[in-house]
Amino acid sequence: MWGGRFSEGPSAIMEEINASIDIDRRLWREDIAGSKAHAAMLAACGVISDADNKAIQKGLDAVAGEIESGQFKYDKALEDIHMNIEARLKALIGEPAGRLHTGRSRNDQVATDFRLWVRTACEQSAAALRDLCRALAARALENADAVMPGFTHLQTAQPVTFGHHLLAYAEMFSRDASRFDDAARRMNECPLGAAALAGTSFPIDRDRTAKALGFDRPCANSLDAVSSRDFAMEAMAAAAITATHLSRLGEELVIWTSAQFGFVQLSDAFSTGSSIMPQKRNPDAAELVRAKAGRIVGSLNSLLIVMKGLALAYAKDMQEDKAATFQCFDDLALALAATTGMIGDLHVNRDAMKEAAGHGFSTATDLADWLVRKLNMPFRDAHHVTGAIVALAEKKGVALEALSLKDLQSVEPRMTDDVFDVLSVDASVASRTSFGGTAPANVKREAKKLLKALKAN
Repeated sequence: MWGGRFSEGPSAIMEEINASIDIDRRLWREDIAGSKAHAAMLAACGVISDADNKAIQKGLDAVAGEIESGQFKYDKALEDIHMNIEARLKALIGEPAGRLHTGRSRNDQVATDFRLWVRTACEQSAAALRDLCRALAARALENADAVMPGFTHLQTAQPVTFGHHLLAYAEMFSRDASRFDDAARRMNECPLGAAALAGTSFPIDRDRTAKALGFDRPCANSLDAVSSRDFAMEAMAAAAITATHLSRLGEELVIWTSAQFGFVQLSDAFSTGSSIMPQKRNPDAAELVRAKAGRIVGSLNSLLIVMKGLALAYAKDMQEDKAATFQCFDDLALALAATTGMIGDLHVNRDAMKEAAGHGFSTATDLADWLVRKLNMPFRDAHHVTGAIVALAEKKGVALEALSLKDLQSVEPRMTDDVFDVLSVDASVASRTSFGGTAPANVKREAKKLLKALKAN
């Protein structure tokens, strides 16, 4: 297909390393759409005849039908999806097929196909993230007053609500969705018509093809159009950040489902058993989501490393861009679907959460705040006094609220009975009413706000 310069065909090894059809056949829809837009533009500009354009359009529709129905026969000797489609088009319509490639190259053709695919992948990822945010917000609303321990260093810190914890992830995933939106907007420039690298001498209308394919405008520089893959790298970077967030949530689900925590239980749909231990209920879906992050980050690294040393414009190295990108978004789609499913039918053990929230002197900060408010004590002094009271409780082997007033007054004589009003975990979370705080009223308001925004999106 690449012509008369060569007197002999490639060796079997060269054919094997050169062919990409097993990977890039996924681009057939984008390739046919790009070819249809290109042919229509050529006819409108008088570069090819209307009759040739009609034959090409009809032929490409026929090729699409064959691929859709599974009747299309791919030929590895034709290297890639572009040549496979063009060869079949020629077999169907004859000479007009040879005019389709006027004013373009495989370089701008594949760059266009790939941008179209990655743009769709970004849109689909953003939509899946918003589905996950809906699931998180709905569960947050249900559990706005479910008290659990909040952690720093995985040590009990302060009581929070489970709803608040879920909304933290909803915030992360909302930002992830916006990153995909931004990436899709930024990549929305059309390479078609850049040809091999220098543009073309034919009187083409690049604005027309850009508009036909849903792009905002043509790429402004022909070299950049065919040699840049930053649109894929940016999309994969958004995927890697998303995967990191998914992995963190997966890790927490693994911890929370353990017998030592027992905060939540995954449904049967997202759990597995053991081949030898009949009692086991393994959070495999969460663990696999956690593992997918490594694959997604690895895919990004793969493309970054492929591109880092390439001079402009096109080099065959760039053929390896699609395998990494396809794998990245396949893994991401599965991880998002699994996480949304797990959150959607999660069983929450409120009693276990609340009991754990009271461990580890989690209301110590509330005691320090009380000393500041009631006794006008500088916070650093209140911190010191509270630390001494915690040490006393630890020595006696009791919780803070189980200390007597006499015990408390042995450390700070001005303590009064109303200090016990702030030492329960319920009182602690209810008091955190500052914007962004964990108070149940805050959580309900923010969950409803998010659900309303997502409904409008």
